[in-house]
Amino acid sequence: MQKTVSLLLVLTLAATLTACGSKNNNANENTGETNTGTVNNGTGNNTAEDAELVPEDGATLLVWEAKEERPFVEKMMKEFKEKYGVEVKMEELGAGDQVAKLTTDGPAGIGADVVLFPHDNLGKAVAAGLVLPNDVYEEEAKSENSDVAVQAVTYDGVLYGFPRAVETYAMFYNKDLIATPPTTFDEVKTFAKTFNDGKKNKYAFMWDIGNFYFSYPFLATTGGFVYGNNGQDKAEIGLNNAGAVEGATYFASLKKDVLPLKSGDVTYDIKKGLFTGGTLAMNIDGPWAIGDIKKSGINFGAAPIPSINGKQSVSFSGVKAWYVNSYTKYPNAAKLFARFASTKEAQLDDFTLTGAIPANKEATEDPKIQGDEIVKAFVEQFKNSQPMPSIPEMGNVWTPIGAALSDIWNAGKDPKATLDNAVKQIEDANAAAK
Repeated sequence: MQKTVSLLLVLTLAATLTACGSKNNNANENTGETNTGTVNNGTGNNTAEDAELVPEDGATLLVWEAKEERPFVEKMMKEFKEKYGVEVKMEELGAGDQVAKLTTDGPAGIGADVVLFPHDNLGKAVAAGLVLPNDVYEEEAKSENSDVAVQAVTYDGVLYGFPRAVETYAMFYNKDLIATPPTTFDEVKTFAKTFNDGKKNKYAFMWDIGNFYFSYPFLATTGGFVYGNNGQDKAEIGLNNAGAVEGATYFASLKKDVLPLKSGDVTYDIKKGLFTGGTLAMNIDGPWAIGDIKKSGINFGAAPIPSINGKQSVSFSGVKAWYVNSYTKYPNAAKLFARFASTKEAQLDDFTLTGAIPANKEATEDPKIQGDEIVKAFVEQFKNSQPMPSIPEMGNVWTPIGAALSDIWNAGKDPKATLDNAVKQIEDANAAAK
């Protein structure tokens, strides 16, 4: 009996020492695991409801964000320090440059603890082991944000991002040229018949024809898609299926009925100039264009993209989200900040300070959003959008499909044969990359 008790004491002591050792190691060597506990809420009255991640002792954080987002990030940093006592600093770096920089700075131990980039960069980040899963706040992120946003920041079935803002494109229209925005492309065709006047640079409707990003609705709305399994399966390409061919055929008809110009003559800058100059009635563009349109002084509104063949138009969308650097020394503090700066309240602050459109479902129903005609249109279009695939093979899609769309538009080439050829190029490029 005495031997049994002695053995139990030894085993208990060993287990205790092992547990202590694990906690100490977590502060110095990040395994991706996190510790939870009761956080000082600043009042001295901590309760069970206050239990959440505990920032590591001595934690300080570095955040990368673009210059234009500084007002929002500074507000978050200030409030986070007040609540959790953790100092956060920001370095200015554009969202599109962060994965490339993290590739070198992360392993070197000098990368930001919390980064923000467009979701279509997620595949590269995950493949390189640069970001940690959003495990602790997975349930909150999935329930609070739109399904499209959650899908966008999930890779290979794992949620990585903390969604913060979304974007897609919609239809701006000049209220002095067309009082009521059309809801179908057939209505656009009817309007164009009497409005178009090439000699006066008057056109009913424009979009960046040869740019697959903006022409995606003409393939996706009728059933086309880039990659299967929500953009994750490179073996299944849907850009030449029956739906895509149907859409491409309708797309081709618009050259005669709506926009009798070559695709190269309808660049982003040209159509933007015509719209702000008051001779283009409707223009497909993103929320990033709102500022310049307002400066032009034209009387404008925004609406979802008109339907195609009786179906609501499906656009490409992008999602900006926080991600936690897998090399951070302070995973608890980093995840806590990413959560803190992506809540409903934070996303509404972001909208107020920078104009970013929230991913949070309740935030999009807030009077601030619903009372803004322009932003509301983008929110509605986002509901009928698909995230750009985030797998690396998306890089093999843009050039072949862009060229195919230009050939169909400019040369009147057969949509089925042209799309088949483009898909073959994509398949070959994907195979060569193995």
